[in-house]
Amino acid sequence: MIQGNIDGIRESLLNELEKLYDAQFGREDFLPDRLVNLLVRLTTQINREIMVYLTRDGEIIDIAIGSIESVALPERHLRRNWERLSGIRCIHTHPGGNSRLSDVDEQALRLMRFDAMCAIGVVEGRCSGISAAFLGPVEYGRLSIITYGPVKPGRVPQGIWQNEIELADRRVEEAIKQLDIVEQAEKAMLISIDSSQSMDELNQLATTAGAVVVARSLQNRDRPDSATYIGSGKAAELALDVQALEVDLAIVDGELTGAQQRNLENALGTRVIDRTTLILDIFARRAESREGKLQVELAQMKYRLPRLMGLGTAMSRLGGGIGTRGPGETRLEVDRRRARKRIDDLTRELEELGKQRSMRRARRKKADQTIVALVGYTNAGKSSLLNALSGCDVLVEDKLFATLDPVIRRIELPDNGECLLVDTVGFIKKLPHQLVEAFKSTLEEALDADLLIIVSDVASRHYRQEREVVLNVLRELGAGDKPMLEALNKADIADVSDELEPKDAILVSAVTGQGLDRLRGEIAKRVSSLKRHVSVVIPYDRGNLVNDIHTGGVVISSEYAPEGVKMEIIADSALYRKIADFIA
Repeated sequence: MIQGNIDGIRESLLNELEKLYDAQFGREDFLPDRLVNLLVRLTTQINREIMVYLTRDGEIIDIAIGSIESVALPERHLRRNWERLSGIRCIHTHPGGNSRLSDVDEQALRLMRFDAMCAIGVVEGRCSGISAAFLGPVEYGRLSIITYGPVKPGRVPQGIWQNEIELADRRVEEAIKQLDIVEQAEKAMLISIDSSQSMDELNQLATTAGAVVVARSLQNRDRPDSATYIGSGKAAELALDVQALEVDLAIVDGELTGAQQRNLENALGTRVIDRTTLILDIFARRAESREGKLQVELAQMKYRLPRLMGLGTAMSRLGGGIGTRGPGETRLEVDRRRARKRIDDLTRELEELGKQRSMRRARRKKADQTIVALVGYTNAGKSSLLNALSGCDVLVEDKLFATLDPVIRRIELPDNGECLLVDTVGFIKKLPHQLVEAFKSTLEEALDADLLIIVSDVASRHYRQEREVVLNVLRELGAGDKPMLEALNKADIADVSDELEPKDAILVSAVTGQGLDRLRGEIAKRVSSLKRHVSVVIPYDRGNLVNDIHTGGVVISSEYAPEGVKMEIIADSALYRKIADFIA
């Protein structure tokens, strides 16, 4: 899809730009000549800046059109690697002939960690010069900028500039490891009509995403305003604060429609995102595995698809009626078609990875390995508890969603027992349903576990509400009837004078070790009760149960008898309930 200011541009020109998504350029070329020629010609025709994102594989993944002075940079969170470069070259035109990079260009290079920032000057239908910039060595506590050019068209040193990307990649990686250099934080304003508790959580989310919160606005409303979410009067009031505090970003504690977001941005004079977009951004940064990245992209695409906006039904060539019949698609329809195709592709890839994950789970069951899953509200201390119980060193941060991809570790239990402990993604209030759906295969680690340990942050003032959110999500996922054990973490910093909820929960501290021996003992007790060694006779007309046994249990022996299939098995509690009537 073509992003940015496309008003007034002929459909034929937009279609020509759209074809760039299907083009493939050589990996060895930093800036292909045919791409330069096309951008120069189209820039001349529309007299606006054109920007493209070009990957190292020679694929264009984003196209945007701006004003004659500037073009907004689409955010490619999934393409960023915060420890190295993004893998994307930002190539854009400068109508008016200036082929040198601006201060804004160099700032974007630093903040977005592009492979390179490239400017093409365009004047009187020709290219006036080409410049490129790369991230250089650290100087005065920040990454410097190395600039080449302007050079004449056809004289781009393709090999030298490609090599400069590899050098910049190593510089950035080394600078981050040694000096912990990060991008400049955005100044954010938080807007909510919910509650102070929800506002506090939004504050944590914004901080986790790397923003600096400079203002908060909590408004008492029964329902969101249909046009601007907070009402035109409140929006005008906040616009003054946005200007005075130089706010870069307004974050709304709710889910905005496309119209609400556009209207609010116009009223406030700054970029606006909603809670769902913020959570998706955090997930995009946290995803490490290929499956995690695909799941995040799928969630983002499903969220954005209904928000795609075009010229409306009045301009539709497929809408029906006199003057509208004929072949072709509107811009909106093209955008939606591409988005749906990407969603289908991602879904197929995730289904294949899900099959592989299911096979691994099946192998663990065949090996009679008991799975215990840690589930709970985000930042409840699940990873810290996993480390304390297993002695491993899973990433632990005082940030929301520090763990995204599931982590599995073996832990020893009393009486020479053992089990596999799984650390899962944390839940949160108003968890976007797109994420729940996209992360279904990952959450299946919790669904398929033999025992769930519900971890709550007992030091939180809202731990009872957070616990209820977790239980509700588990019920929505179909895991509400799983065997559960509850652990109240952070007991070392909590005031536990009040009655615990639930009463049989175990107070623990992953930091001091308080209650960990008792927790191990209780896990061992529950695990031993989950697995039963039984003999069954399954009638031949109940072959479905034989399949269930092979899938969910461990078969020790099996033989065919006149009355049915005689089997000696090890069954968990769920399977035991299914076959209880046939136990010999």
